[in-house]
Amino acid sequence: MEPAEQQRQQLRSLRDFLLVYNRMTELCFRRCVSDLGYRLLSRHEEQCLDGCAGKLVRANHRLMGAYVALMPTIVQRRNARPEDGAEHSAPQGPAVPTAADTSPAGT
Repeated sequence: MEPAEQQRQQLRSLRDFLLVYNRMTELCFRRCVSDLGYRLLSRHEEQCLDGCAGKLVRANHRLMGAYVALMPTIVQRRNARPEDGAEHSAPQGPAVPTAADTSPAGT
């Protein structure tokens, strides 16, 4: 991989990470922080934020584990396709699936 392409991939990965972080922060803030009249978080708000962020991080780690486990199979299938433009017909998605891409409704 050439340096320019490697740099683009690193920027894409950083962007994806920041999107996940921002979604998680917003989701947990909306769920857990109810009173903006105080400078510090209440004990209940802190516990809620710890639980919310922890649950999303654990879910993200599980998704990443599944992604890493499936990636060799995906690459093998792509390599097995005929060379008649199959790489152009594959849909392009985010570089890495994340837990924040799904809405954890029950949390």
